[in-house]
Amino acid sequence: MTQSPYEIFIEECPEVAERFNDLIKAQQSLEGLDAKTKQLINIAIQTANRNVKGVQMHAMMAKNEGATREEVVGAVVLNLHHSGFASVLDCLPAAIDGFEGKFLTSKRV
Repeated sequence: MTQSPYEIFIEECPEVAERFNDLIKAQQSLEGLDAKTKQLINIAIQTANRNVKGVQMHAMMAKNEGATREEVVGAVVLNLHHSGFASVLDCLPAAIDGFEGKFLTSKRV
């Protein structure tokens, strides 16, 4: 059975997942930045943390909010001088996959 890590999180920790979703909703409602910009910032943050799956998911969400492929790639490459070449190399393929609708999954054993 193939499930995403997030699906496993929801299944294994439903109460914590519900609270996490409440936090996400509160963050999304913050004013000052449009939804596309928030997603591009999330891509940059996830790249800095070398969170490949996070980059992939936020790239998909950024596209849904109107981001271009160039904007998504730019959010990853912005990290070159902050978090290093390795972060960019780890995350750039995931950003492009997420933008193109290709998703990494975890196989649950």
